[in-house]
Amino acid sequence: MRVLLVEDEHRLAQAVARGLSADGFTVDIEGDGTNGLWRATEQLYDVVVLDIMLPGLSGYEVLKRMRAGQVWTPVLMLTAKDGEYDQADALDLGADDYLTKPFSYVVLLAHLRALVRRGAPARPVVLSAGDLILDPATRRCHRGQDEIALTAREFALLECLLRRREEVLSKREILANVWDEFYEGDPNIVEVYVGYLRKKIDVPYARKSIETVRGAGYRLRGDGG
Repeated sequence: MRVLLVEDEHRLAQAVARGLSADGFTVDIEGDGTNGLWRATEQLYDVVVLDIMLPGLSGYEVLKRMRAGQVWTPVLMLTAKDGEYDQADALDLGADDYLTKPFSYVVLLAHLRALVRRGAPARPVVLSAGDLILDPATRRCHRGQDEIALTAREFALLECLLRRREEVLSKREILANVWDEFYEGDPNIVEVYVGYLRKKIDVPYARKSIETVRGAGYRLRGDGG
């Protein structure tokens, strides 16, 4: 398994690389965003670990350019300890997970293994169900000609449902994909966000694209409702 670590704190990068190498990963290190972007877009990796504060290009810009170039390698962002907005921005731009500094190596390893297991499935440029359209590259959602503003979590939930439209997804599956498998909060948060989505993509258009399958989970209709 091959990891790209883009981190300008030399000691931290070396320590992480030594640990990952001992656990069977092959690690390449870059200390700035410009070279990190080049490696991430020109070479194949199973996962990219990307710090936000980097010389050259910031981690945000590296991530933005990766996704704009349709490079879907899973990305784990390293954020500040109190970087609540950092985390939200990272998810908005297409990060798959994040970890706050300082972090435990054991926790980092668990997050990386989870991302590697998930892999980077081929992602179509545009996802659709009838006239409901979601573009992961530009982070835009439309119902017909109307653009619909979604929060980062709403966007991730709709993306999850669209990628597996016509399939029934349990709350557990949705939590693992939209939050993460380490989420320990109330699973009913899924129900809350499904409600938020319905109010934006269905109710104003008299549609019922997101169906509740009693006792099983939720399904997005392939015809968009």
